[in-house]
Amino acid sequence: MRGVLSPAAVLVLLAACERPSSTAADPARSRSQRAAPGDTAKMPEAKAPPAPMSHGEAAVGMPSAPVERGAEAPPRSTTKVHRIRLETLHARHAVAPGVTYDAWTFGGQVPGPTYRVTVGDSVDFTIVNKALMPHSMDFHAAEIAPSRAYVNVMPNDSLHFGFRARTPGVFMYHCGTAPVAAHIANGMYGALVVDPVTPRPKAREFVLVQSEFYLGPKTGADSVQSLDWQRMLDLAPDYVTFNGVASQYATHPLQVDVGEPVRFYVVNAGPNRVSSFHVVGAVFDRVYLDGFGTPLRGVQTFEVPVGGGMIFDVRLAEEGIYPFVSHAFADATKGAVGMLRAGNPSGGMSH
Repeated sequence: MRGVLSPAAVLVLLAACERPSSTAADPARSRSQRAAPGDTAKMPEAKAPPAPMSHGEAAVGMPSAPVERGAEAPPRSTTKVHRIRLETLHARHAVAPGVTYDAWTFGGQVPGPTYRVTVGDSVDFTIVNKALMPHSMDFHAAEIAPSRAYVNVMPNDSLHFGFRARTPGVFMYHCGTAPVAAHIANGMYGALVVDPVTPRPKAREFVLVQSEFYLGPKTGADSVQSLDWQRMLDLAPDYVTFNGVASQYATHPLQVDVGEPVRFYVVNAGPNRVSSFHVVGAVFDRVYLDGFGTPLRGVQTFEVPVGGGMIFDVRLAEEGIYPFVSHAFADATKGAVGMLRAGNPSGGMSH
């Protein structure tokens, strides 16, 4: 379900972003959300693990309901000019079952659409602001003057600019309007794949955008939640997700073949936490740092910085279920976990 923020709600959100701390406004709530030194959160009981498989962190399933957001990469581009028009919209977003977030979006979805171009292609871009506050666009793949292109677009206005993709890799795009952390935390980001002129070896390809959600209290009849600015400043996310929904590729594993080349395009939108990307039961054949230059080989885990992108090539040696996670396991526990299903495994799964 989607809805547009009311002007009053926008003012509340902006006021929250400008407050240096929520402690004075609600000291009891602040104390309850931030543990004092020496305090520990209650751990789950060892007798009730969240999944039958070690490192799973989430129940593995194959439900008939469609996945919230597909991870398959778009096909390689066959055109030289890409006309992209994105509308900024404020819309409801399901972070997890029963968790509805009042998101700020590109194209009404979190993350925004994934785009794919080739080195030398031209991007003809238009942003149309249909929200109630200023927004903007920052393409990390573009080599362009920010003072000309990455300017604020007011409500009911638009902006057009173009650039030529010159560097291969996978790149973040995001809203750059201040406070940038709020616009990213609220959902305004996406991925742009830039292919080299000579295609990479054929592989089953997936795009993963890791990001965080910092939830304030539930409000209204539909219990919608919005950004908690202080939790964001404290680097204390409630959820860390791949493609905007916690653990969605655990309940909907990504199907591959045994021995098939698999490629992940991983962007870390943040706004705060490093992604330590790892596939349990596998070693990466190649890791491309931002997609350019000589790849690293034989890598177990590699960090994708906030605002960065990496390309990971891997093959799965035998039939089975292989979790992929951020190896910062607090974040995996909060939703940065998915599964690769190689072949057609059956029966119990454990290490």
